[in-house]
Amino acid sequence: MNSLLPKLVITDIDGVWTDGGMYYSTSGEELKKFNTKDSVGVLFLQLLGIPVAIMTGENVEVVKRRGSKLNIEHVFLGVKDKLKTALNLCKELNISIDEVAFVGDEINDLRLLEKVGISACPSDASVLVKRKVDTILTEKGGEGVFRSFVMSFLPDDKQEEALALYHKRFDFSQ
Repeated sequence: MNSLLPKLVITDIDGVWTDGGMYYSTSGEELKKFNTKDSVGVLFLQLLGIPVAIMTGENVEVVKRRGSKLNIEHVFLGVKDKLKTALNLCKELNISIDEVAFVGDEINDLRLLEKVGISACPSDASVLVKRKVDTILTEKGGEGVFRSFVMSFLPDDKQEEALALYHKRFDFSQ
């Protein structure tokens, strides 16, 4: 499928959108540092009509809030079996798993990475993951991995189309 655009893009969070660190406030609240560069990847996909899904093994409210802020419709928290969850989502969207792109970084992502049409990981992913993906991105987790992933499979004409739609949507002519 690598020559076609995916019909769904799935992303892990910890180690992809974040550096994988876990931060806790003095009250015990878990905090995560997200890189705003990743929002450009989400926006471009949305402008092109390609849905985005977050799938993470963690069950923390901050991920749900980040997904909501970016208008990501499909946010799955506390996922134990990402492949099963992805297959169920594919069925709901009436697409095949090989029409999916996925970026992940750790061994709990392997089964899904091996089944999708386009797979990638950050440069600091597990060596076990690096052996199985189509693309090892140059960025480390938390350094704009998702944006880089999206740009790696969007052809130049689609990037330009998304940029034109962005400018039209926000009308910068004023």
